[in-house]
Amino acid sequence: MSFVLVTVTVTGLSQRIGWSSPIVLVVIGGLCSFLPALPVIHIDSDAILFGVLPPLLFASAIRTPLTDIRARGDSILLLSVGLVALTVVVVGLVTWWIIPALSLAAALAFGAIVAPTDAVAVSAIARRVGLPRRVLAILETESLLNDATALVALNASIAAILSFVSPWRVAGDFVIAVTVGVTFGLIVGFVMGFIRERTVSPVLDTSISLVVPYIAFIPTQLLGGSGILAVVVAGLYLGHRAPLIRSTESRIATSINWRTIRFLLENAVFLFIGLSLSQIVGQMQQSGHTLWKVVGLSALVLAVLVLVRFANVMSTLALYRIGTPRMRRTAWSWRTGVAVSSAGIRGVVTLAAAFLLPAATPERELLQFLAFVVVIGSLLEGLALPAILRVLRLPPPSADQERVEREQLLTEAQLAGLAQLDAEPIAPGQEHLVEELRRRGSSSIAVLGAAAPNGEPFVVTFERLRQRMLQAERTAVLTARSEGRFQDPAVRAVLGRIDAEEEALRQGVVAAR
Repeated sequence: MSFVLVTVTVTGLSQRIGWSSPIVLVVIGGLCSFLPALPVIHIDSDAILFGVLPPLLFASAIRTPLTDIRARGDSILLLSVGLVALTVVVVGLVTWWIIPALSLAAALAFGAIVAPTDAVAVSAIARRVGLPRRVLAILETESLLNDATALVALNASIAAILSFVSPWRVAGDFVIAVTVGVTFGLIVGFVMGFIRERTVSPVLDTSISLVVPYIAFIPTQLLGGSGILAVVVAGLYLGHRAPLIRSTESRIATSINWRTIRFLLENAVFLFIGLSLSQIVGQMQQSGHTLWKVVGLSALVLAVLVLVRFANVMSTLALYRIGTPRMRRTAWSWRTGVAVSSAGIRGVVTLAAAFLLPAATPERELLQFLAFVVVIGSLLEGLALPAILRVLRLPPPSADQERVEREQLLTEAQLAGLAQLDAEPIAPGQEHLVEELRRRGSSSIAVLGAAAPNGEPFVVTFERLRQRMLQAERTAVLTARSEGRFQDPAVRAVLGRIDAEEEALRQGVVAAR
């Protein structure tokens, strides 16, 4: 209880005064970790991997528009696979060179630990600094998918620490992890969607949604696949299909619950990172390294991470600029490339992965401390994003443009609803219902009740017509979404408005009856 209370209080106060809540939570957690009265926090990597990461990733995945991944699939693949693989190799070789006691396998394991950006950290920092929608979409989808690549590389490196592993086995493990993860994620998404489509109770539907990430993660891990990838795939599928397979009441309830879970977990994670500092420092001191040596190693690792990301993103941008006509059409601007390069934020995945290193790993304590420094350093790097954006002159999301998009999409939806109304059969004597629907929509239920003492047939007819109109409106919005004509904020806003009106209609009809 006190853990949640501290998290909510610090986050609320940080947002109120304009500070970065992730940084404040890490700092407060780090200071508290050295208090004698506070017990030492021992990180259980399995608890984080199996208990915390699945719901966090699922909460992010269900809100990530699948249309963004479809539109930018190749660039996201280059970041989530190509950049991670390059980072593992380069950071691994540099670490092997600067720490003589390390084996190559242990150095590559460290490269895999610090390679993936973190979906939680990226979202928490990027949403605050007002990144352009395109850049934010790239970063969030990249960080959702790159964990699987990094953890497969880490598992292979750990196996190499304990025994010899051939490159062919590494490649085979990667193919198996991706194949099993994607396949099982789709199966879980389809089955859970089938069940939830037939679940009437919003409470039961919400309860089912809470276990979906674990149903996807745990069996996939046991089968040798990527549980993280399975959770992400299942979340993307269910989030995309939500307007079609779930009732309005269920969507509203589930959305609120998962937003609450995401808020609590993603902020508690940063506090937890800080609270682990004393344990990590104590273990590092036992390794016998001097403070200045550790500071120098940390600075070098951070510099390599920044340079590798920048070089990879900018070289990919150059490749797209001189590539095929399709590649040139989808190429980023150099400003977008710099912004993406500057947002390589690490988080709980890196910290959890560091504690997966076996006890036999050379310099294990030092590597864990370096991983902690990488997380803190990348979070501090995220604080420079507003200044970088100002220098780049990248415009933040335009409230006026988003309002215009919402109004355009809402107009399309309303026209579709009116067209559906014109196609509906109307019984003699009920023509005034059509006029009421055209003029005032669901607010006219009270008028019906006042105008018709025996108004139940009118109310029933009114509900049927308005529900048909709302269904047509929702279909129009989903069609526009699949065609990619509107950005995700506009789509979510209009769908939310339709859901709210449908729920108000349901409540109003119940009261009128």
